[in-house]
Amino acid sequence: MTFAATILTLYPEMFPGPLGVSLAGRALREGLWRLDAVQIRDFATDKHRSVDDTPAGGGAGMVMRADVLAAALDSVPAGRPVLAMTPRGKTLTQQRVRALAEGPGVTILCGRFEGIDERLFEGREIEQVSIGDYILSGGEMAALTLLDACIRLIPGVMGAASSGMDESFETGLLEYPQYTRPAEWEGRTIPEVLRSGDHARIEAWRRAQAETDTRLRRPDLWERHEGARVSPPSGARRRK
Repeated sequence: MTFAATILTLYPEMFPGPLGVSLAGRALREGLWRLDAVQIRDFATDKHRSVDDTPAGGGAGMVMRADVLAAALDSVPAGRPVLAMTPRGKTLTQQRVRALAEGPGVTILCGRFEGIDERLFEGREIEQVSIGDYILSGGEMAALTLLDACIRLIPGVMGAASSGMDESFETGLLEYPQYTRPAEWEGRTIPEVLRSGDHARIEAWRRAQAETDTRLRRPDLWERHEGARVSPPSGARRRK
């Protein structure tokens, strides 16, 4: 099964963009994943090819029309999750990325302007996704981010099957610090434990560093990790 991505956008020329180089680009050329960028404007019905209109109730900017977007979505074969990149969506997680990467692919709707007519989400099964608490000019950059996260997990894309398993967020923690040659740089040396050859000590050190860094840098992530670690299988609350 080949991972297939269909992007609904006003700017199809933005794809594959950075996904056409490095590991993702090589995987695309080798057929490990497929990409189809669809021009939303092709589904407009008026002579001006309008895809947006003024907000109901007044306000600045323009809103993408539900009828045009629905026509574009309905043209895409079913069977894949449909995602809309929007700051109003649920924050993307590594767990969701892995689940998507293990599936048949995705259809991604890229919003623009002030947003999308809410009736589209009422009339179609669409998962609203955000990549963070900030605003972009449109959903295209967010779609590229999501696809990059998925593609690298497709079997055969990364050099080693285990390459992605020790990275940040895979285990609920930030990744441990990394070092490489030279052994000394500007008076700073690689920690002795990493030069010891003692794999048990190295593993323990890496785990401790990951936990410390997560606790200090991402207390929100640490709280979720700790909660998951101590929760009993039944989901019952732990007594204090």
